[in-house]
Amino acid sequence: MTIGIRREDKNIWERRTPIIPEDVNDLIKNLGIKVLVQSSKIRIFDDKEYESAGAVITEDLSPAEIIFGVKEIPPEKILPDKTYVFFAHVIKGQKHNMPMLKKLMDLKCNLIDYERIVDEQGRRLIFFGKYAGYAGLMETFHALRKKLNLMGIENPFSLIKQPYQYSSIEEAKSALYAIGDLIQKNGLPEQLLPLTIGIAGYGNVSRGVQEFFDILPHIEITPEELLNKFESLKNEKHKLIKIVFKEEDTVKRKEGNFNLQEYFTKPENYESKFEVYLPKLKVLLNCIFWTEKYPRLVTKKFLIENPDISKSLLVIGDISCDIDGAIEITYKATQPDIPCFTFNPYTNEFHDDVQKDGIVVMAVDNLPCEFSKEASSEFSKVLKNFIPQILSNHFDKDFSELNLPYPIKKAIILHKGNLTEEYKYIEKYLEGEKK
Repeated sequence: MTIGIRREDKNIWERRTPIIPEDVNDLIKNLGIKVLVQSSKIRIFDDKEYESAGAVITEDLSPAEIIFGVKEIPPEKILPDKTYVFFAHVIKGQKHNMPMLKKLMDLKCNLIDYERIVDEQGRRLIFFGKYAGYAGLMETFHALRKKLNLMGIENPFSLIKQPYQYSSIEEAKSALYAIGDLIQKNGLPEQLLPLTIGIAGYGNVSRGVQEFFDILPHIEITPEELLNKFESLKNEKHKLIKIVFKEEDTVKRKEGNFNLQEYFTKPENYESKFEVYLPKLKVLLNCIFWTEKYPRLVTKKFLIENPDISKSLLVIGDISCDIDGAIEITYKATQPDIPCFTFNPYTNEFHDDVQKDGIVVMAVDNLPCEFSKEASSEFSKVLKNFIPQILSNHFDKDFSELNLPYPIKKAIILHKGNLTEEYKYIEKYLEGEKK
């Protein structure tokens, strides 16, 4: 059996790998397989490390039955009759990835999507989310630093750098500890008080955000307390104010009482109530899972009708980064070289980078790549446990005959070029590609 690891080519920042050299060596020794690795000049682990682990460096992955990657694959680079394993970003019908999905179908490929490797409770088992949270918090505070500097406000965030500029997670944490010491010693600028930081969501991404955030001196309050005790919070000069928002805080039933399970299954019965919090937030970090059937957290209409909110809501860190999604003004994804854009609600205009006037939006869509080494290592440790199960099957069998554990079978989007039953709904998003 031969597997391949493709070179990431989405952009110059994508330095991650799905399987690190150490785990490649384990797979070769324990499973007796051959591993082919495409050469890469930007991958966080270089070619020599893979060669030392026993892999073969080659441009040609055609001998591999199964090919692993991280991000989407350009359609012209897809090989026929292969089993591909990567983050496909197609389950929401993402328009920009439909040509890729159509090509996979035309070439009779199998597609296993990491995002859909879940347990029977629907919890994801393999993910980079925590690292998106780490990097997202750092990028958001870096944007806040730049915004405050343009406003002429001295602030302790002047110590912060973008995450990719740190050599490790620990070095990034050390920077946060140093900022925390400054806040405790000198306090926060009067113009910022209270420095309220809203975190929407409580999953893997949010947990990463909170792990880093909690290094800083802070008090945590409820969304209700944000509304009812806002004035008293202005005395908190030496602490940030943390607020975590769950579904019941962000939406309400159009008629009747909130029910979480109903919200998941019938979101059309609900509408957003999040706008009431926006005037009281300085920074918002969006970590929620969103599809078009759910209400938005922030609408463009609300911001245009209430432009003065841009004087208090300074930065939105849209870590989830759904285009025109939960944060409707996220009109594009960004990269770490220019991680932000600014929306001016007075003029209804967007400007690249951080501007003095308007709401800054951080919208880097592959944040874990800014901590590529640690993110790849942790991801690989989990993925390698699934690889024997994937290798043990011949995908030319009928789907019903595939002897795979629930999490892997659940993650099969395509089998021999056909959408599996659970993902038939994607067909409607493919209509334009069939013409």
